[in-house]
Amino acid sequence: MNLLILTLVLLVALGITLYHRLSLLVTTLTVAAILVLYSLQMSIPYVHWVVFLAIFIPLNLKPVRQIISGKLLKVFKGIMPTISDTEQEALDAGTVWWEAEVFGGKPNWKRLHKVPPAKLSKEEQAYLDGPVEELCKMIDDWTISEYDRDMPPKMWEYIKKNGFFSFIIPKEYGGLGFSSYAQSQVLTKINSCSATVGSIVSVPNSLGPAELLLHYGTEEQKKHYLPRLASGEEVPCFALTAVEAGSDAGAIPDKGIICKGDWNGEEVLGMRLTWNKRYITLAPVATLLGLAFKLYDPDGLLGDEEDLGITCALIPTDTPGVNFGRRHHPISTPFQNGPTTGKDVFMPLDYIIGGSKNAGIGWRMLVDCLSAGRAISLPSGATGGSKAVAYTTGAYARIRKQFKVPVGYMEGVMEALARIAGKTYLIDAVRTFTAAGIDTGEKPSVASAIVKCHTTNMSREIAVDGMDVHGGKAIIMGPKNYMAKAYQSAPISITVEGANILTRSLIIYGQGSIRCHPYVLKEIAATQNPDTKQAVKDFDKALFAHVGFAASNKIRTFWLGLTGSRLVFKPKSDFTGRYYQQLTRFSSTLAFLSDVTMGVLGGELKRREMISGRLGDMLSYMYIASSVLKFYEDKGRPAHDREIVQWSLDYCLHQTQMAADGVLRNFPISWMGKLLRIVVFPLGMPVSAPSDKIQRKVARQLQEPGAMREELTHGMFKTPAEFNNAAKVDRALRMQLEIEPLVKKIATTLGVKPDNHQVVIFAEQAKNEDIITNDEYNLIIEAEKARLDIINVDDFETEEMVHEKI
Repeated sequence: MNLLILTLVLLVALGITLYHRLSLLVTTLTVAAILVLYSLQMSIPYVHWVVFLAIFIPLNLKPVRQIISGKLLKVFKGIMPTISDTEQEALDAGTVWWEAEVFGGKPNWKRLHKVPPAKLSKEEQAYLDGPVEELCKMIDDWTISEYDRDMPPKMWEYIKKNGFFSFIIPKEYGGLGFSSYAQSQVLTKINSCSATVGSIVSVPNSLGPAELLLHYGTEEQKKHYLPRLASGEEVPCFALTAVEAGSDAGAIPDKGIICKGDWNGEEVLGMRLTWNKRYITLAPVATLLGLAFKLYDPDGLLGDEEDLGITCALIPTDTPGVNFGRRHHPISTPFQNGPTTGKDVFMPLDYIIGGSKNAGIGWRMLVDCLSAGRAISLPSGATGGSKAVAYTTGAYARIRKQFKVPVGYMEGVMEALARIAGKTYLIDAVRTFTAAGIDTGEKPSVASAIVKCHTTNMSREIAVDGMDVHGGKAIIMGPKNYMAKAYQSAPISITVEGANILTRSLIIYGQGSIRCHPYVLKEIAATQNPDTKQAVKDFDKALFAHVGFAASNKIRTFWLGLTGSRLVFKPKSDFTGRYYQQLTRFSSTLAFLSDVTMGVLGGELKRREMISGRLGDMLSYMYIASSVLKFYEDKGRPAHDREIVQWSLDYCLHQTQMAADGVLRNFPISWMGKLLRIVVFPLGMPVSAPSDKIQRKVARQLQEPGAMREELTHGMFKTPAEFNNAAKVDRALRMQLEIEPLVKKIATTLGVKPDNHQVVIFAEQAKNEDIITNDEYNLIIEAEKARLDIINVDDFETEEMVHEKI
């Protein structure tokens, strides 16, 4: 019995040291101390000492341990997936940030709260209140989309004159030098009015010539081009996507050959380029073409290497042989987008960004810049569009009545409204949090992929729900339709900067599992080290730390499952504390499942995208949930946000749980999946989707002009203006709420229950009988007119329906 108790004590002690991730030395000393104390008090437990010495002595003796590591290194090399040069450059790009904490199994919440809140400078706020506000007043999205299929010349001129192409360009080169958060706020506001205008403004301020010049251009290139880009004298585009290479950008067939040729009457060393690009935003109107291509030096004019690799160049579009000007028509959202081609176009080597020394490093340049850029432009578009949908749909659901009640009071509609509000909050939170991180100097490549993928996906889901709530109102095109363009344009952002289907599995988890794991990247580096002796040392250090990490996460996962994670430290004592605890639990679960899955599948995991996608979802939703907690904290934890924060966190945690359940249900070795379930969910799955009670509260709040609704849609364009339908819907909502007591008074006094179309009739009767005043009657008339203007749809003469074919 005493030996049994000793065994249990040793196991508990080992579990505690692993749970707290104490060092191998501390663990060894702890176990040894227990054995010594027992030996002094009872008798020497020979079996326990033998097991202890057999395990812990080799582990603590590096020369012995490295013999084992050397053999394992050979095995590891055999099961490691092949990593291409482009994949390696992607892995090396950017930084890892909060996503690594989420992946690590034990998030440091103090680190989360230390991230400086996203804020605008006075200059940035003034720009939003001034030039951005004026631009939004000018936007007539119906005319832009259906008739002109372009911004009018005065808008182009206004954008160029007021620096809308210069957010990322430093002031020393004539730009505005805005923070990432300020860029995001500007794009959010513009996109709440028009995805077309938002796309035109976003491209020069995201991955493109200005960004690449800032990081890699020669000083001469910067001084020449950046002021011209800032002033709008040059309109840039960047051509990466080829006909045969979309998301697999590393496979672009476009090429350049190093050769000598005539340039301005002189023979110079240059390159002859051939390309066929498509989907290039601003290409039809660009004056400066950024181009990615593969560069070859068959005659050794630059050195011994023939295949130099992907290279980026800046080419004035008036260069002989450059073809541009034709346009695509992207799902009736007519931002300037089109193809560009060239065949055997000669140009000097100084057209390469950074000069000839940067020949062949174009892919590294692109992925390094994209590691931050993904988190700005497209998430901002998703935020602006989603805020507009939430603002208008909440109001419409309240003023549109069926069966004598607002449709927003019907529980089926409430579900959709709650999803619209909750997902809009999620999008805004994760966009804001990640922009704040970038402004601290981070270039979070995995986090930016999470933000791009999930904000654009959620914005499409929001648009679908908005369409459903509006019903027929949303499908009839015309100036009154403020929903359809959000619905039409949502798929565009999902396809660009890496299609979301591939981003979810290949980048978020494919790269995330390597970049965010504390030891895998070090193990991979050891396998590629030609110095065998050093490789074994590095691999040994990483491997045994990895083993301890995996064991710790197994213990943590099981213990947190048994206790419901209620014993975990929570940094906040209010209702959010429980969410911090649950996120800590799921962080350990992700780390544990990742190690087991990587160990079982090895290189095969790269091709098992259903499994890796679910693991990526766990990482994504925990990152998004963290951003909600940070967003709520930075806002001062307002009471009116409580329900929407609860909805958002319940949604994220439920999605995380169901992703883990999907991994376990579909684990490649079924019996192992069942055993893993005992570790992960020993007491069953703990998290429920947002409750009906919470959904009803959130839906009600979205339909009332209160603090939650106003803050949720903060940053979108709300100013009453000729073309601003959102302001018109809000006005109709406020007026309807203002007359409701009058309508109720009329109904009670006259003993009637007026249908929608009878309100004016009974109001006139009430006025004539002095039940209401003339001013009150006029208010009812005005409110009903505003309501009908919103719920009515457009119609056209037959001739207006015909677009003249050019």
